[in-house]
Amino acid sequence: MGSSISVFDCKIIQLPKIQSNLGSITPIENNKDIPFAVNRIYYLYDVPGGESRAAHGHKDLEQLIVAASGSFDITLDDGTNKQTFQLSRPYIGLHIKPGIWRDIDNFSSGAICLVLASHLYTEADYFRNYNDFKTFKNL
Repeated sequence: MGSSISVFDCKIIQLPKIQSNLGSITPIENNKDIPFAVNRIYYLYDVPGGESRAAHGHKDLEQLIVAASGSFDITLDDGTNKQTFQLSRPYIGLHIKPGIWRDIDNFSSGAICLVLASHLYTEADYFRNYNDFKTFKNL
């Protein structure tokens, strides 16, 4: 499935934001606010300045990535095209489709990268080598 997907199939999703004088809340419902069911949630934090994370791709996994706090950049790569997004609002998410290589960098101090994933962790779904990823993409 992911071999024919490009970076242009990935998009920013505006999540619900409910504000009151007591603060804000952003609820996220499976297959409603995001186009897949969430089966795993994790977050990255305490990333040292100047470091990057991710540098991998997935065969089948979809993700929604949100800057729960602070900001960071995500560069998506389909083997031909690259596109960089800056995430800095907790009610904005980046939907990443399968078959896309991603790098996350430029973390601000105190940034928290929240990841909602469509599948449970399985190492067999990962591309950790860029050349293997390009072979999957038939490039």
